[in-house]
Amino acid sequence: MSIRPWVVVEAPDGRGLRRVTVGSDTVGGVWSLRELRRLLARLGHPDVDVDDPAYVYWRGGGSDTWPDRTWRRRTAGVLMVTGLFASAALNVSIGRPDVFGALTFAQRVTGAVFVLSGLVQIAAAAAALDHWGKRRSRISGAVSLLGVLIALATDSLLILMWLDEREYTRYMLAFMPLWCWSVWALCLLLRERPWAGVPHPRKFAAGVAVSALFTALSLTYSTMYAPTVAPLHFTLDAEFGTARADPRHPFLQVPLKLSVKNTGAYSVYIVIDDFSVYGRTATYSEKGDTSADEWERSVDRQKNAEDSETNVDQLSYTALSRGRFYEPGQVLESGQEDTQEHVLQVPRSAPYDLLSVDLQLTFMRKDRGRIEVSEFEKKHPSWDVGKFHCLMDWCRDRLLYLGRVHHNNNLVNVTHGPRYVLAGWGPSAPLKYSISSYHFESPGRPSSAEEKREVERFGLSTVHTSTEVSLAELTRSISAPRPS
Repeated sequence: MSIRPWVVVEAPDGRGLRRVTVGSDTVGGVWSLRELRRLLARLGHPDVDVDDPAYVYWRGGGSDTWPDRTWRRRTAGVLMVTGLFASAALNVSIGRPDVFGALTFAQRVTGAVFVLSGLVQIAAAAAALDHWGKRRSRISGAVSLLGVLIALATDSLLILMWLDEREYTRYMLAFMPLWCWSVWALCLLLRERPWAGVPHPRKFAAGVAVSALFTALSLTYSTMYAPTVAPLHFTLDAEFGTARADPRHPFLQVPLKLSVKNTGAYSVYIVIDDFSVYGRTATYSEKGDTSADEWERSVDRQKNAEDSETNVDQLSYTALSRGRFYEPGQVLESGQEDTQEHVLQVPRSAPYDLLSVDLQLTFMRKDRGRIEVSEFEKKHPSWDVGKFHCLMDWCRDRLLYLGRVHHNNNLVNVTHGPRYVLAGWGPSAPLKYSISSYHFESPGRPSSAEEKREVERFGLSTVHTSTEVSLAELTRSISAPRPS
């Protein structure tokens, strides 16, 4: 009958770790003779002679066989853990703003996916400590591989989105080095085949594939589809009231009621708006000229070139009043309705036959982006040349408003440079607005292609309504004879 040794030290594995068995129980693994002595001391056997074959049996090499490359192993482990923690921090920082601040459910899901992926990578970093250590868990390598695959997928997505504009952002200093790290880490792990220790490797691979597909679909839905499917609708109304004679001044007091209602599904930012009131004068004749030559001359003269009216010619419009309904940067919530009432002073002797009002509103969809209102609401007179000097052609003789605008999806914010919304309003100039990378302190000016692309991306639109009423109708109660 053979006597089995009390302590068995197995042959080194591929990393130089030697498994130790005491009796029939595996008690751990050691990298060196010094670790073996410490392990036996913890088990209550500090005085074991490791060179005595009656107590210790060595397989695959004696007490002098320790092929562990400590520096190389620890360096790889530190790089793996550091990269996973850095990638987790990046994913959480990208997803957290959308989780708590996104307007739509799809955008919140996207943020939650990134935060969840960051938490998985934190767990993968903890697993990497074990995988590059004693490997007490069979799945530590597979969990580490999952964390590296997440890092490679998210960093690749960030780089692809960055290639769209190729602009500098401070996040480039994170996701580009992390992409290189994830490629190195993936190659290192694939050589070790860590999925071999997983009880059901096919189910594990299927779970990873399904998770990747769900992530890709949620990102595509939130960044491309969801912000464009819901149209916006507004109800704008302008109505003149009955005129009253001013008893002390030679003017008519004409009430004007303006109302705006957001009947769409999403809130909007007001970029710039305007209402303008005009008095129309015309030359009348009893015999109208409807010839083609007269229509062509009318097109050259008239404000509304498509209109043609018999007996009316030489139309002229005089601006009576102009103002704003909202301040730039105000939010118009879904379902919100606002009303303003004004009183116009129209000279009694004015030869106006009609009064007209134009109300227009330029807005940005709140589900497409966010404006820093505290900055955008500040007025910058274009004639006050200084720090805020606008080089755009239309900036002269206007009050200018400039503010940073952020995309609805933080993925775009971290892969693209900053964007600014610029709007201009003046009492005698048409409304102007722009979104681009240009701001007052930048040299040059944005290209028209960039402005068009950003306007479409952020969903800037203008709604307009106009009302025209006969001045005779408004003053009927004044001019009508009093009953005797």
